[in-house]
Amino acid sequence: MNGGLLVAGTTSDAGKSVVTAGICRWLVRQGVKVAPFKAQNMSLNSFVTREGAEIGRAQAMQAQACRIEPTAQMNPVLLKPGGEQSSQVVLLGRPVGEMSARGYHGGRQQRLLGTVLDCLAELRGTYDAVICEGAGSPAEINLRRTDIVNMGIARGARLPVLVVGDIDRGGVFASFFGTVALLSPEDQELIAGFLVNKFRGDVGLLEPGLDMLRDLTGRPAYGVLPFRHGLGIDEEDGLRVSLRGTVRESTVAPPVGEDVLRVAVCAIPLMSNFTDVDALAAEPGVVVRFVDRPEELADADLVVVPGTRGTVRALAWLRERGLADALRARAAEGRPTLGICGGFQILGEHIEDEVESRAGEVPGLGLLPVRVRFAREKTLTRPTGEALGEPVEGYEIHHGVAEVLGGDAFLDGCRVGPTWGTHWHGSLESDAFRRAFLREVAAAAGRRFVPAPDTSFAALREEQLDRLGDLIEQHADTDALWRLIESGAPQGLPFIPPGAPA
Repeated sequence: MNGGLLVAGTTSDAGKSVVTAGICRWLVRQGVKVAPFKAQNMSLNSFVTREGAEIGRAQAMQAQACRIEPTAQMNPVLLKPGGEQSSQVVLLGRPVGEMSARGYHGGRQQRLLGTVLDCLAELRGTYDAVICEGAGSPAEINLRRTDIVNMGIARGARLPVLVVGDIDRGGVFASFFGTVALLSPEDQELIAGFLVNKFRGDVGLLEPGLDMLRDLTGRPAYGVLPFRHGLGIDEEDGLRVSLRGTVRESTVAPPVGEDVLRVAVCAIPLMSNFTDVDALAAEPGVVVRFVDRPEELADADLVVVPGTRGTVRALAWLRERGLADALRARAAEGRPTLGICGGFQILGEHIEDEVESRAGEVPGLGLLPVRVRFAREKTLTRPTGEALGEPVEGYEIHHGVAEVLGGDAFLDGCRVGPTWGTHWHGSLESDAFRRAFLREVAAAAGRRFVPAPDTSFAALREEQLDRLGDLIEQHADTDALWRLIESGAPQGLPFIPPGAPA
């Protein structure tokens, strides 16, 4: 078997990432050797593979759904926005420069098509099936000429395409029909059918519309997935309303001790890897929320300053909003704060940046004895170590090089009283370390909070991936899906006018 499938969407956030992960988990449970693939990803949530390559976290999560290690081939192009007009281009896991949107879509993107097709071919030569994820919508006709992630990759590799639509947003039938009708005849030949996502209610009421859609397009629906809370793990972009729902059903487990622990995460600009706090949200009795006003820190037992793609910009934002003064006041009062990556750099004394913002020398908040100099070479590692008497592992993605001048050692950073800083992403996923850290936070905050003794973040993530596999197995036409992956798009699919403009 050398099967493949491209999961496209009528819109961004239609559910492509979770559907791809669900199909991967369903296949691996059938004994299929499967891998995920996304030619081009735009995201500030990234991950470091074992070989030191940076890829989107969504693809790392999908690799976990496949029960394999992620590699750079699974996400050969990663775009990390640095503002409204430009992004850092990461090619095969390594940054190759900054580029404007016009410059990228003006020629650079199309030149990468050969690279991404080579990566896909390598995966298809290694695995029984490769489940690819598209980006945005395949019907973005203004970008079709240079597309390498939707119909460009489907045409290049002759992949059948399954279009996912989010019915919870409304207009899903028009979106399905319009997506097909805006594509060229050659592209339409590969659009095999549709998958309805996030349906609430009686499927019987939807079936007449699905029958009419098949009559209009000649293409079937491959399933109707019901709405489920907490399936949006490791999103590419955006900010979730409820983090807890991403690792556990919506019922909030009661605290083990007498008190809950309140965590406030500063919603700084260009926030990256906000998935770092998922492990905190998984703990019974820990309440996590994102904040952007100083008064919202007043009742927080722990404040997290997360990573960012714009350290100097985020620092200015904290000052403008009064959050910088609130963080200084917390430190003076002995109240806990944790800075991660860019947040760690912000808490230091001094930043010298001629790389990311080119702002030169900028004073930090001065809460940790650390001086940071931005290097052109990006640090991409998977460190392991020990902290608070417990084993811990994480991953690093940063240009800033920290010189620690004092304080107590804490991972690669330092600690001064109840203020901690580290470049390590993902450290809180180490269960014993997370519990030790939360005990320290609770003691400093004066809370009678007790971490649950048996919370396993890895087990919760596995449960969630199994729930995605269950959704596909129980609510998709898996026999038809199998034929599609194995044999490609059906022959003779009708053309729906008007098609793509010349």
